Amino acid sequence: MNDNPSNPFEVMMIQAQKMAKAMNPALENFSPQEAFKGYEALWPTMPKDFMEMIFGRGLSQEGLDAKTRLLLTLAGLTMQGAENETGLRMTVRHALEAGASKEEIAETIAQMSMFAGIPAMTKAMECARQVMADKEDKET
Repeated sequence: MNDNPSNPFEVMMIQAQKMAKAMNPALENFSPQEAFKGYEALWPTMPKDFMEMIFGRGLSQEGLDAKTRLLLTLAGLTMQGAENETGLRMTVRHALEAGASKEEIAETIAQMSMFAGIPAMTKAMECARQVMADKEDKET
């Protein structure tokens, strides 16, 4: 952000940063994304059988399975843009566990570009890639 913003959003952000710094100097370099990564690590990936029980066919034998429900959730989170990166990453992680392929996840996110726009799709793809890379690192 520049020192003399004309955008009201930038002005509000600068004021909020100054207020946070005045209240607690340690908040000057606070990054919500970094803080939420720690929070995200507290939530383990649910086993597929458990997801089926609570999200999938446990409710309705004729209904959507957990994988499909999670892909739909991923579509909705992509539409939110960068508002819920933690939820998006956790949903990608759970979708993989529920049996979704990397291609299905990428296709779900790409489809949302028509509704949410390219920036939201790009941000969601970036988050999904991070989750997939982290999963591969843990498996090796």
